Amino acid sequence: MADYQIPPLPPRVDLESIAILKQLNRANRKLAELKGLVQTIPNGAILIDTLALQEAKDSSAVENIVTTHDDLFKSDLDVTGFIASAAAKEVMSYRQALKVGYERVRRDKLLTNAVILDIQRVLIGNLAGFRKVPGTVLKDAQGHVVYTPPQDGQVVIELMSELEKFINTPETSDLDPLIKLAVIHHQFESIHPFYDGNGRTGRILSILYLVLNELLDLPILYLSRYIIQHKRDYYHLLQAIREGADNTASWQEWVLFMLRGIEEIADATLLLVKRILLLMHDDKQQLKKLFGKNYRHDLLNHLFNFPYTKVEFMEQAMQVRRKTAAKYLDLIVASGILTKVKVGRSNYYIHTQLVDLLMDSHSTATKERPQ
Repeated sequence: MADYQIPPLPPRVDLESIAILKQLNRANRKLAELKGLVQTIPNGAILIDTLALQEAKDSSAVENIVTTHDDLFKSDLDVTGFIASAAAKEVMSYRQALKVGYERVRRDKLLTNAVILDIQRVLIGNLAGFRKVPGTVLKDAQGHVVYTPPQDGQVVIELMSELEKFINTPETSDLDPLIKLAVIHHQFESIHPFYDGNGRTGRILSILYLVLNELLDLPILYLSRYIIQHKRDYYHLLQAIREGADNTASWQEWVLFMLRGIEEIADATLLLVKRILLLMHDDKQQLKKLFGKNYRHDLLNHLFNFPYTKVEFMEQAMQVRRKTAAKYLDLIVASGILTKVKVGRSNYYIHTQLVDLLMDSHSTATKERPQ
């Protein structure tokens, strides 16, 4: 195939077909519903750690970095005697990179190349930055080259500068932000600006773009599950634009694919957040009875921030002595909310219902649908 010439932004094709506009309306409605629901939570920030870990696991799974929930939670706890797998460490780095990017976007109201570089630096753990040396190619499972991204380091910088402007300057295009998100994702993946971590960085970029445009207040709409579920279609549609003779049709199919993903994952996230809210309500009532006048909302927040916790975490969260923190945890174990597990000389405490809820949501969302 001829080398794909990355087009200037926005693409000179019709991205507002009737089918796209209908799907766009459905996706925007679901996002608005999700944003409204999250705004009813007194401390919505507790969802970031809990759900970001799910996204980190799923996004890394797209790159075949597979780990278990148990490994991730233990890594979060720094359990004595537990050595995190390389996969778990990569997933934790993804979550940290997402949080770093979110804090920058929330503070500066911009999603610049400096932020993207920071995200990739945290994700990969080096300062290599944008590609400077030629030789990067993308291959299929059989080892055949399917795409060669720009090889010249200066061209990579120029394309990323254009993308930065497109992301942060609404005047460059009157396309709806969700259509622009699909364009941005394709453009970023085609530039392939880094030696490593492009897929994961690109997925974080999509999440943060929703926050930048105030379509969500928190980065909790994660497309990685949808991509896993439709992995073959995802890569096929990415490549179809690079190879397609009818570029308008290829772009329209890609935009529709992304919009369907936004609607589908927003709907799944709505259901998950509703289930978390119900569990929070039930746990709150139980904890109030258990602790009486000593009950503090920080206690509930902590249990939902850390599905796996330990005495030191409780001590810090509640600002109490170690003995008191241990007593609190044992009371909660006796109530049935937490399960106590011993690893080596240390105890850690599992919020069983929350973990089951997250794992059930994960497995349901990533099952292959019949074709």
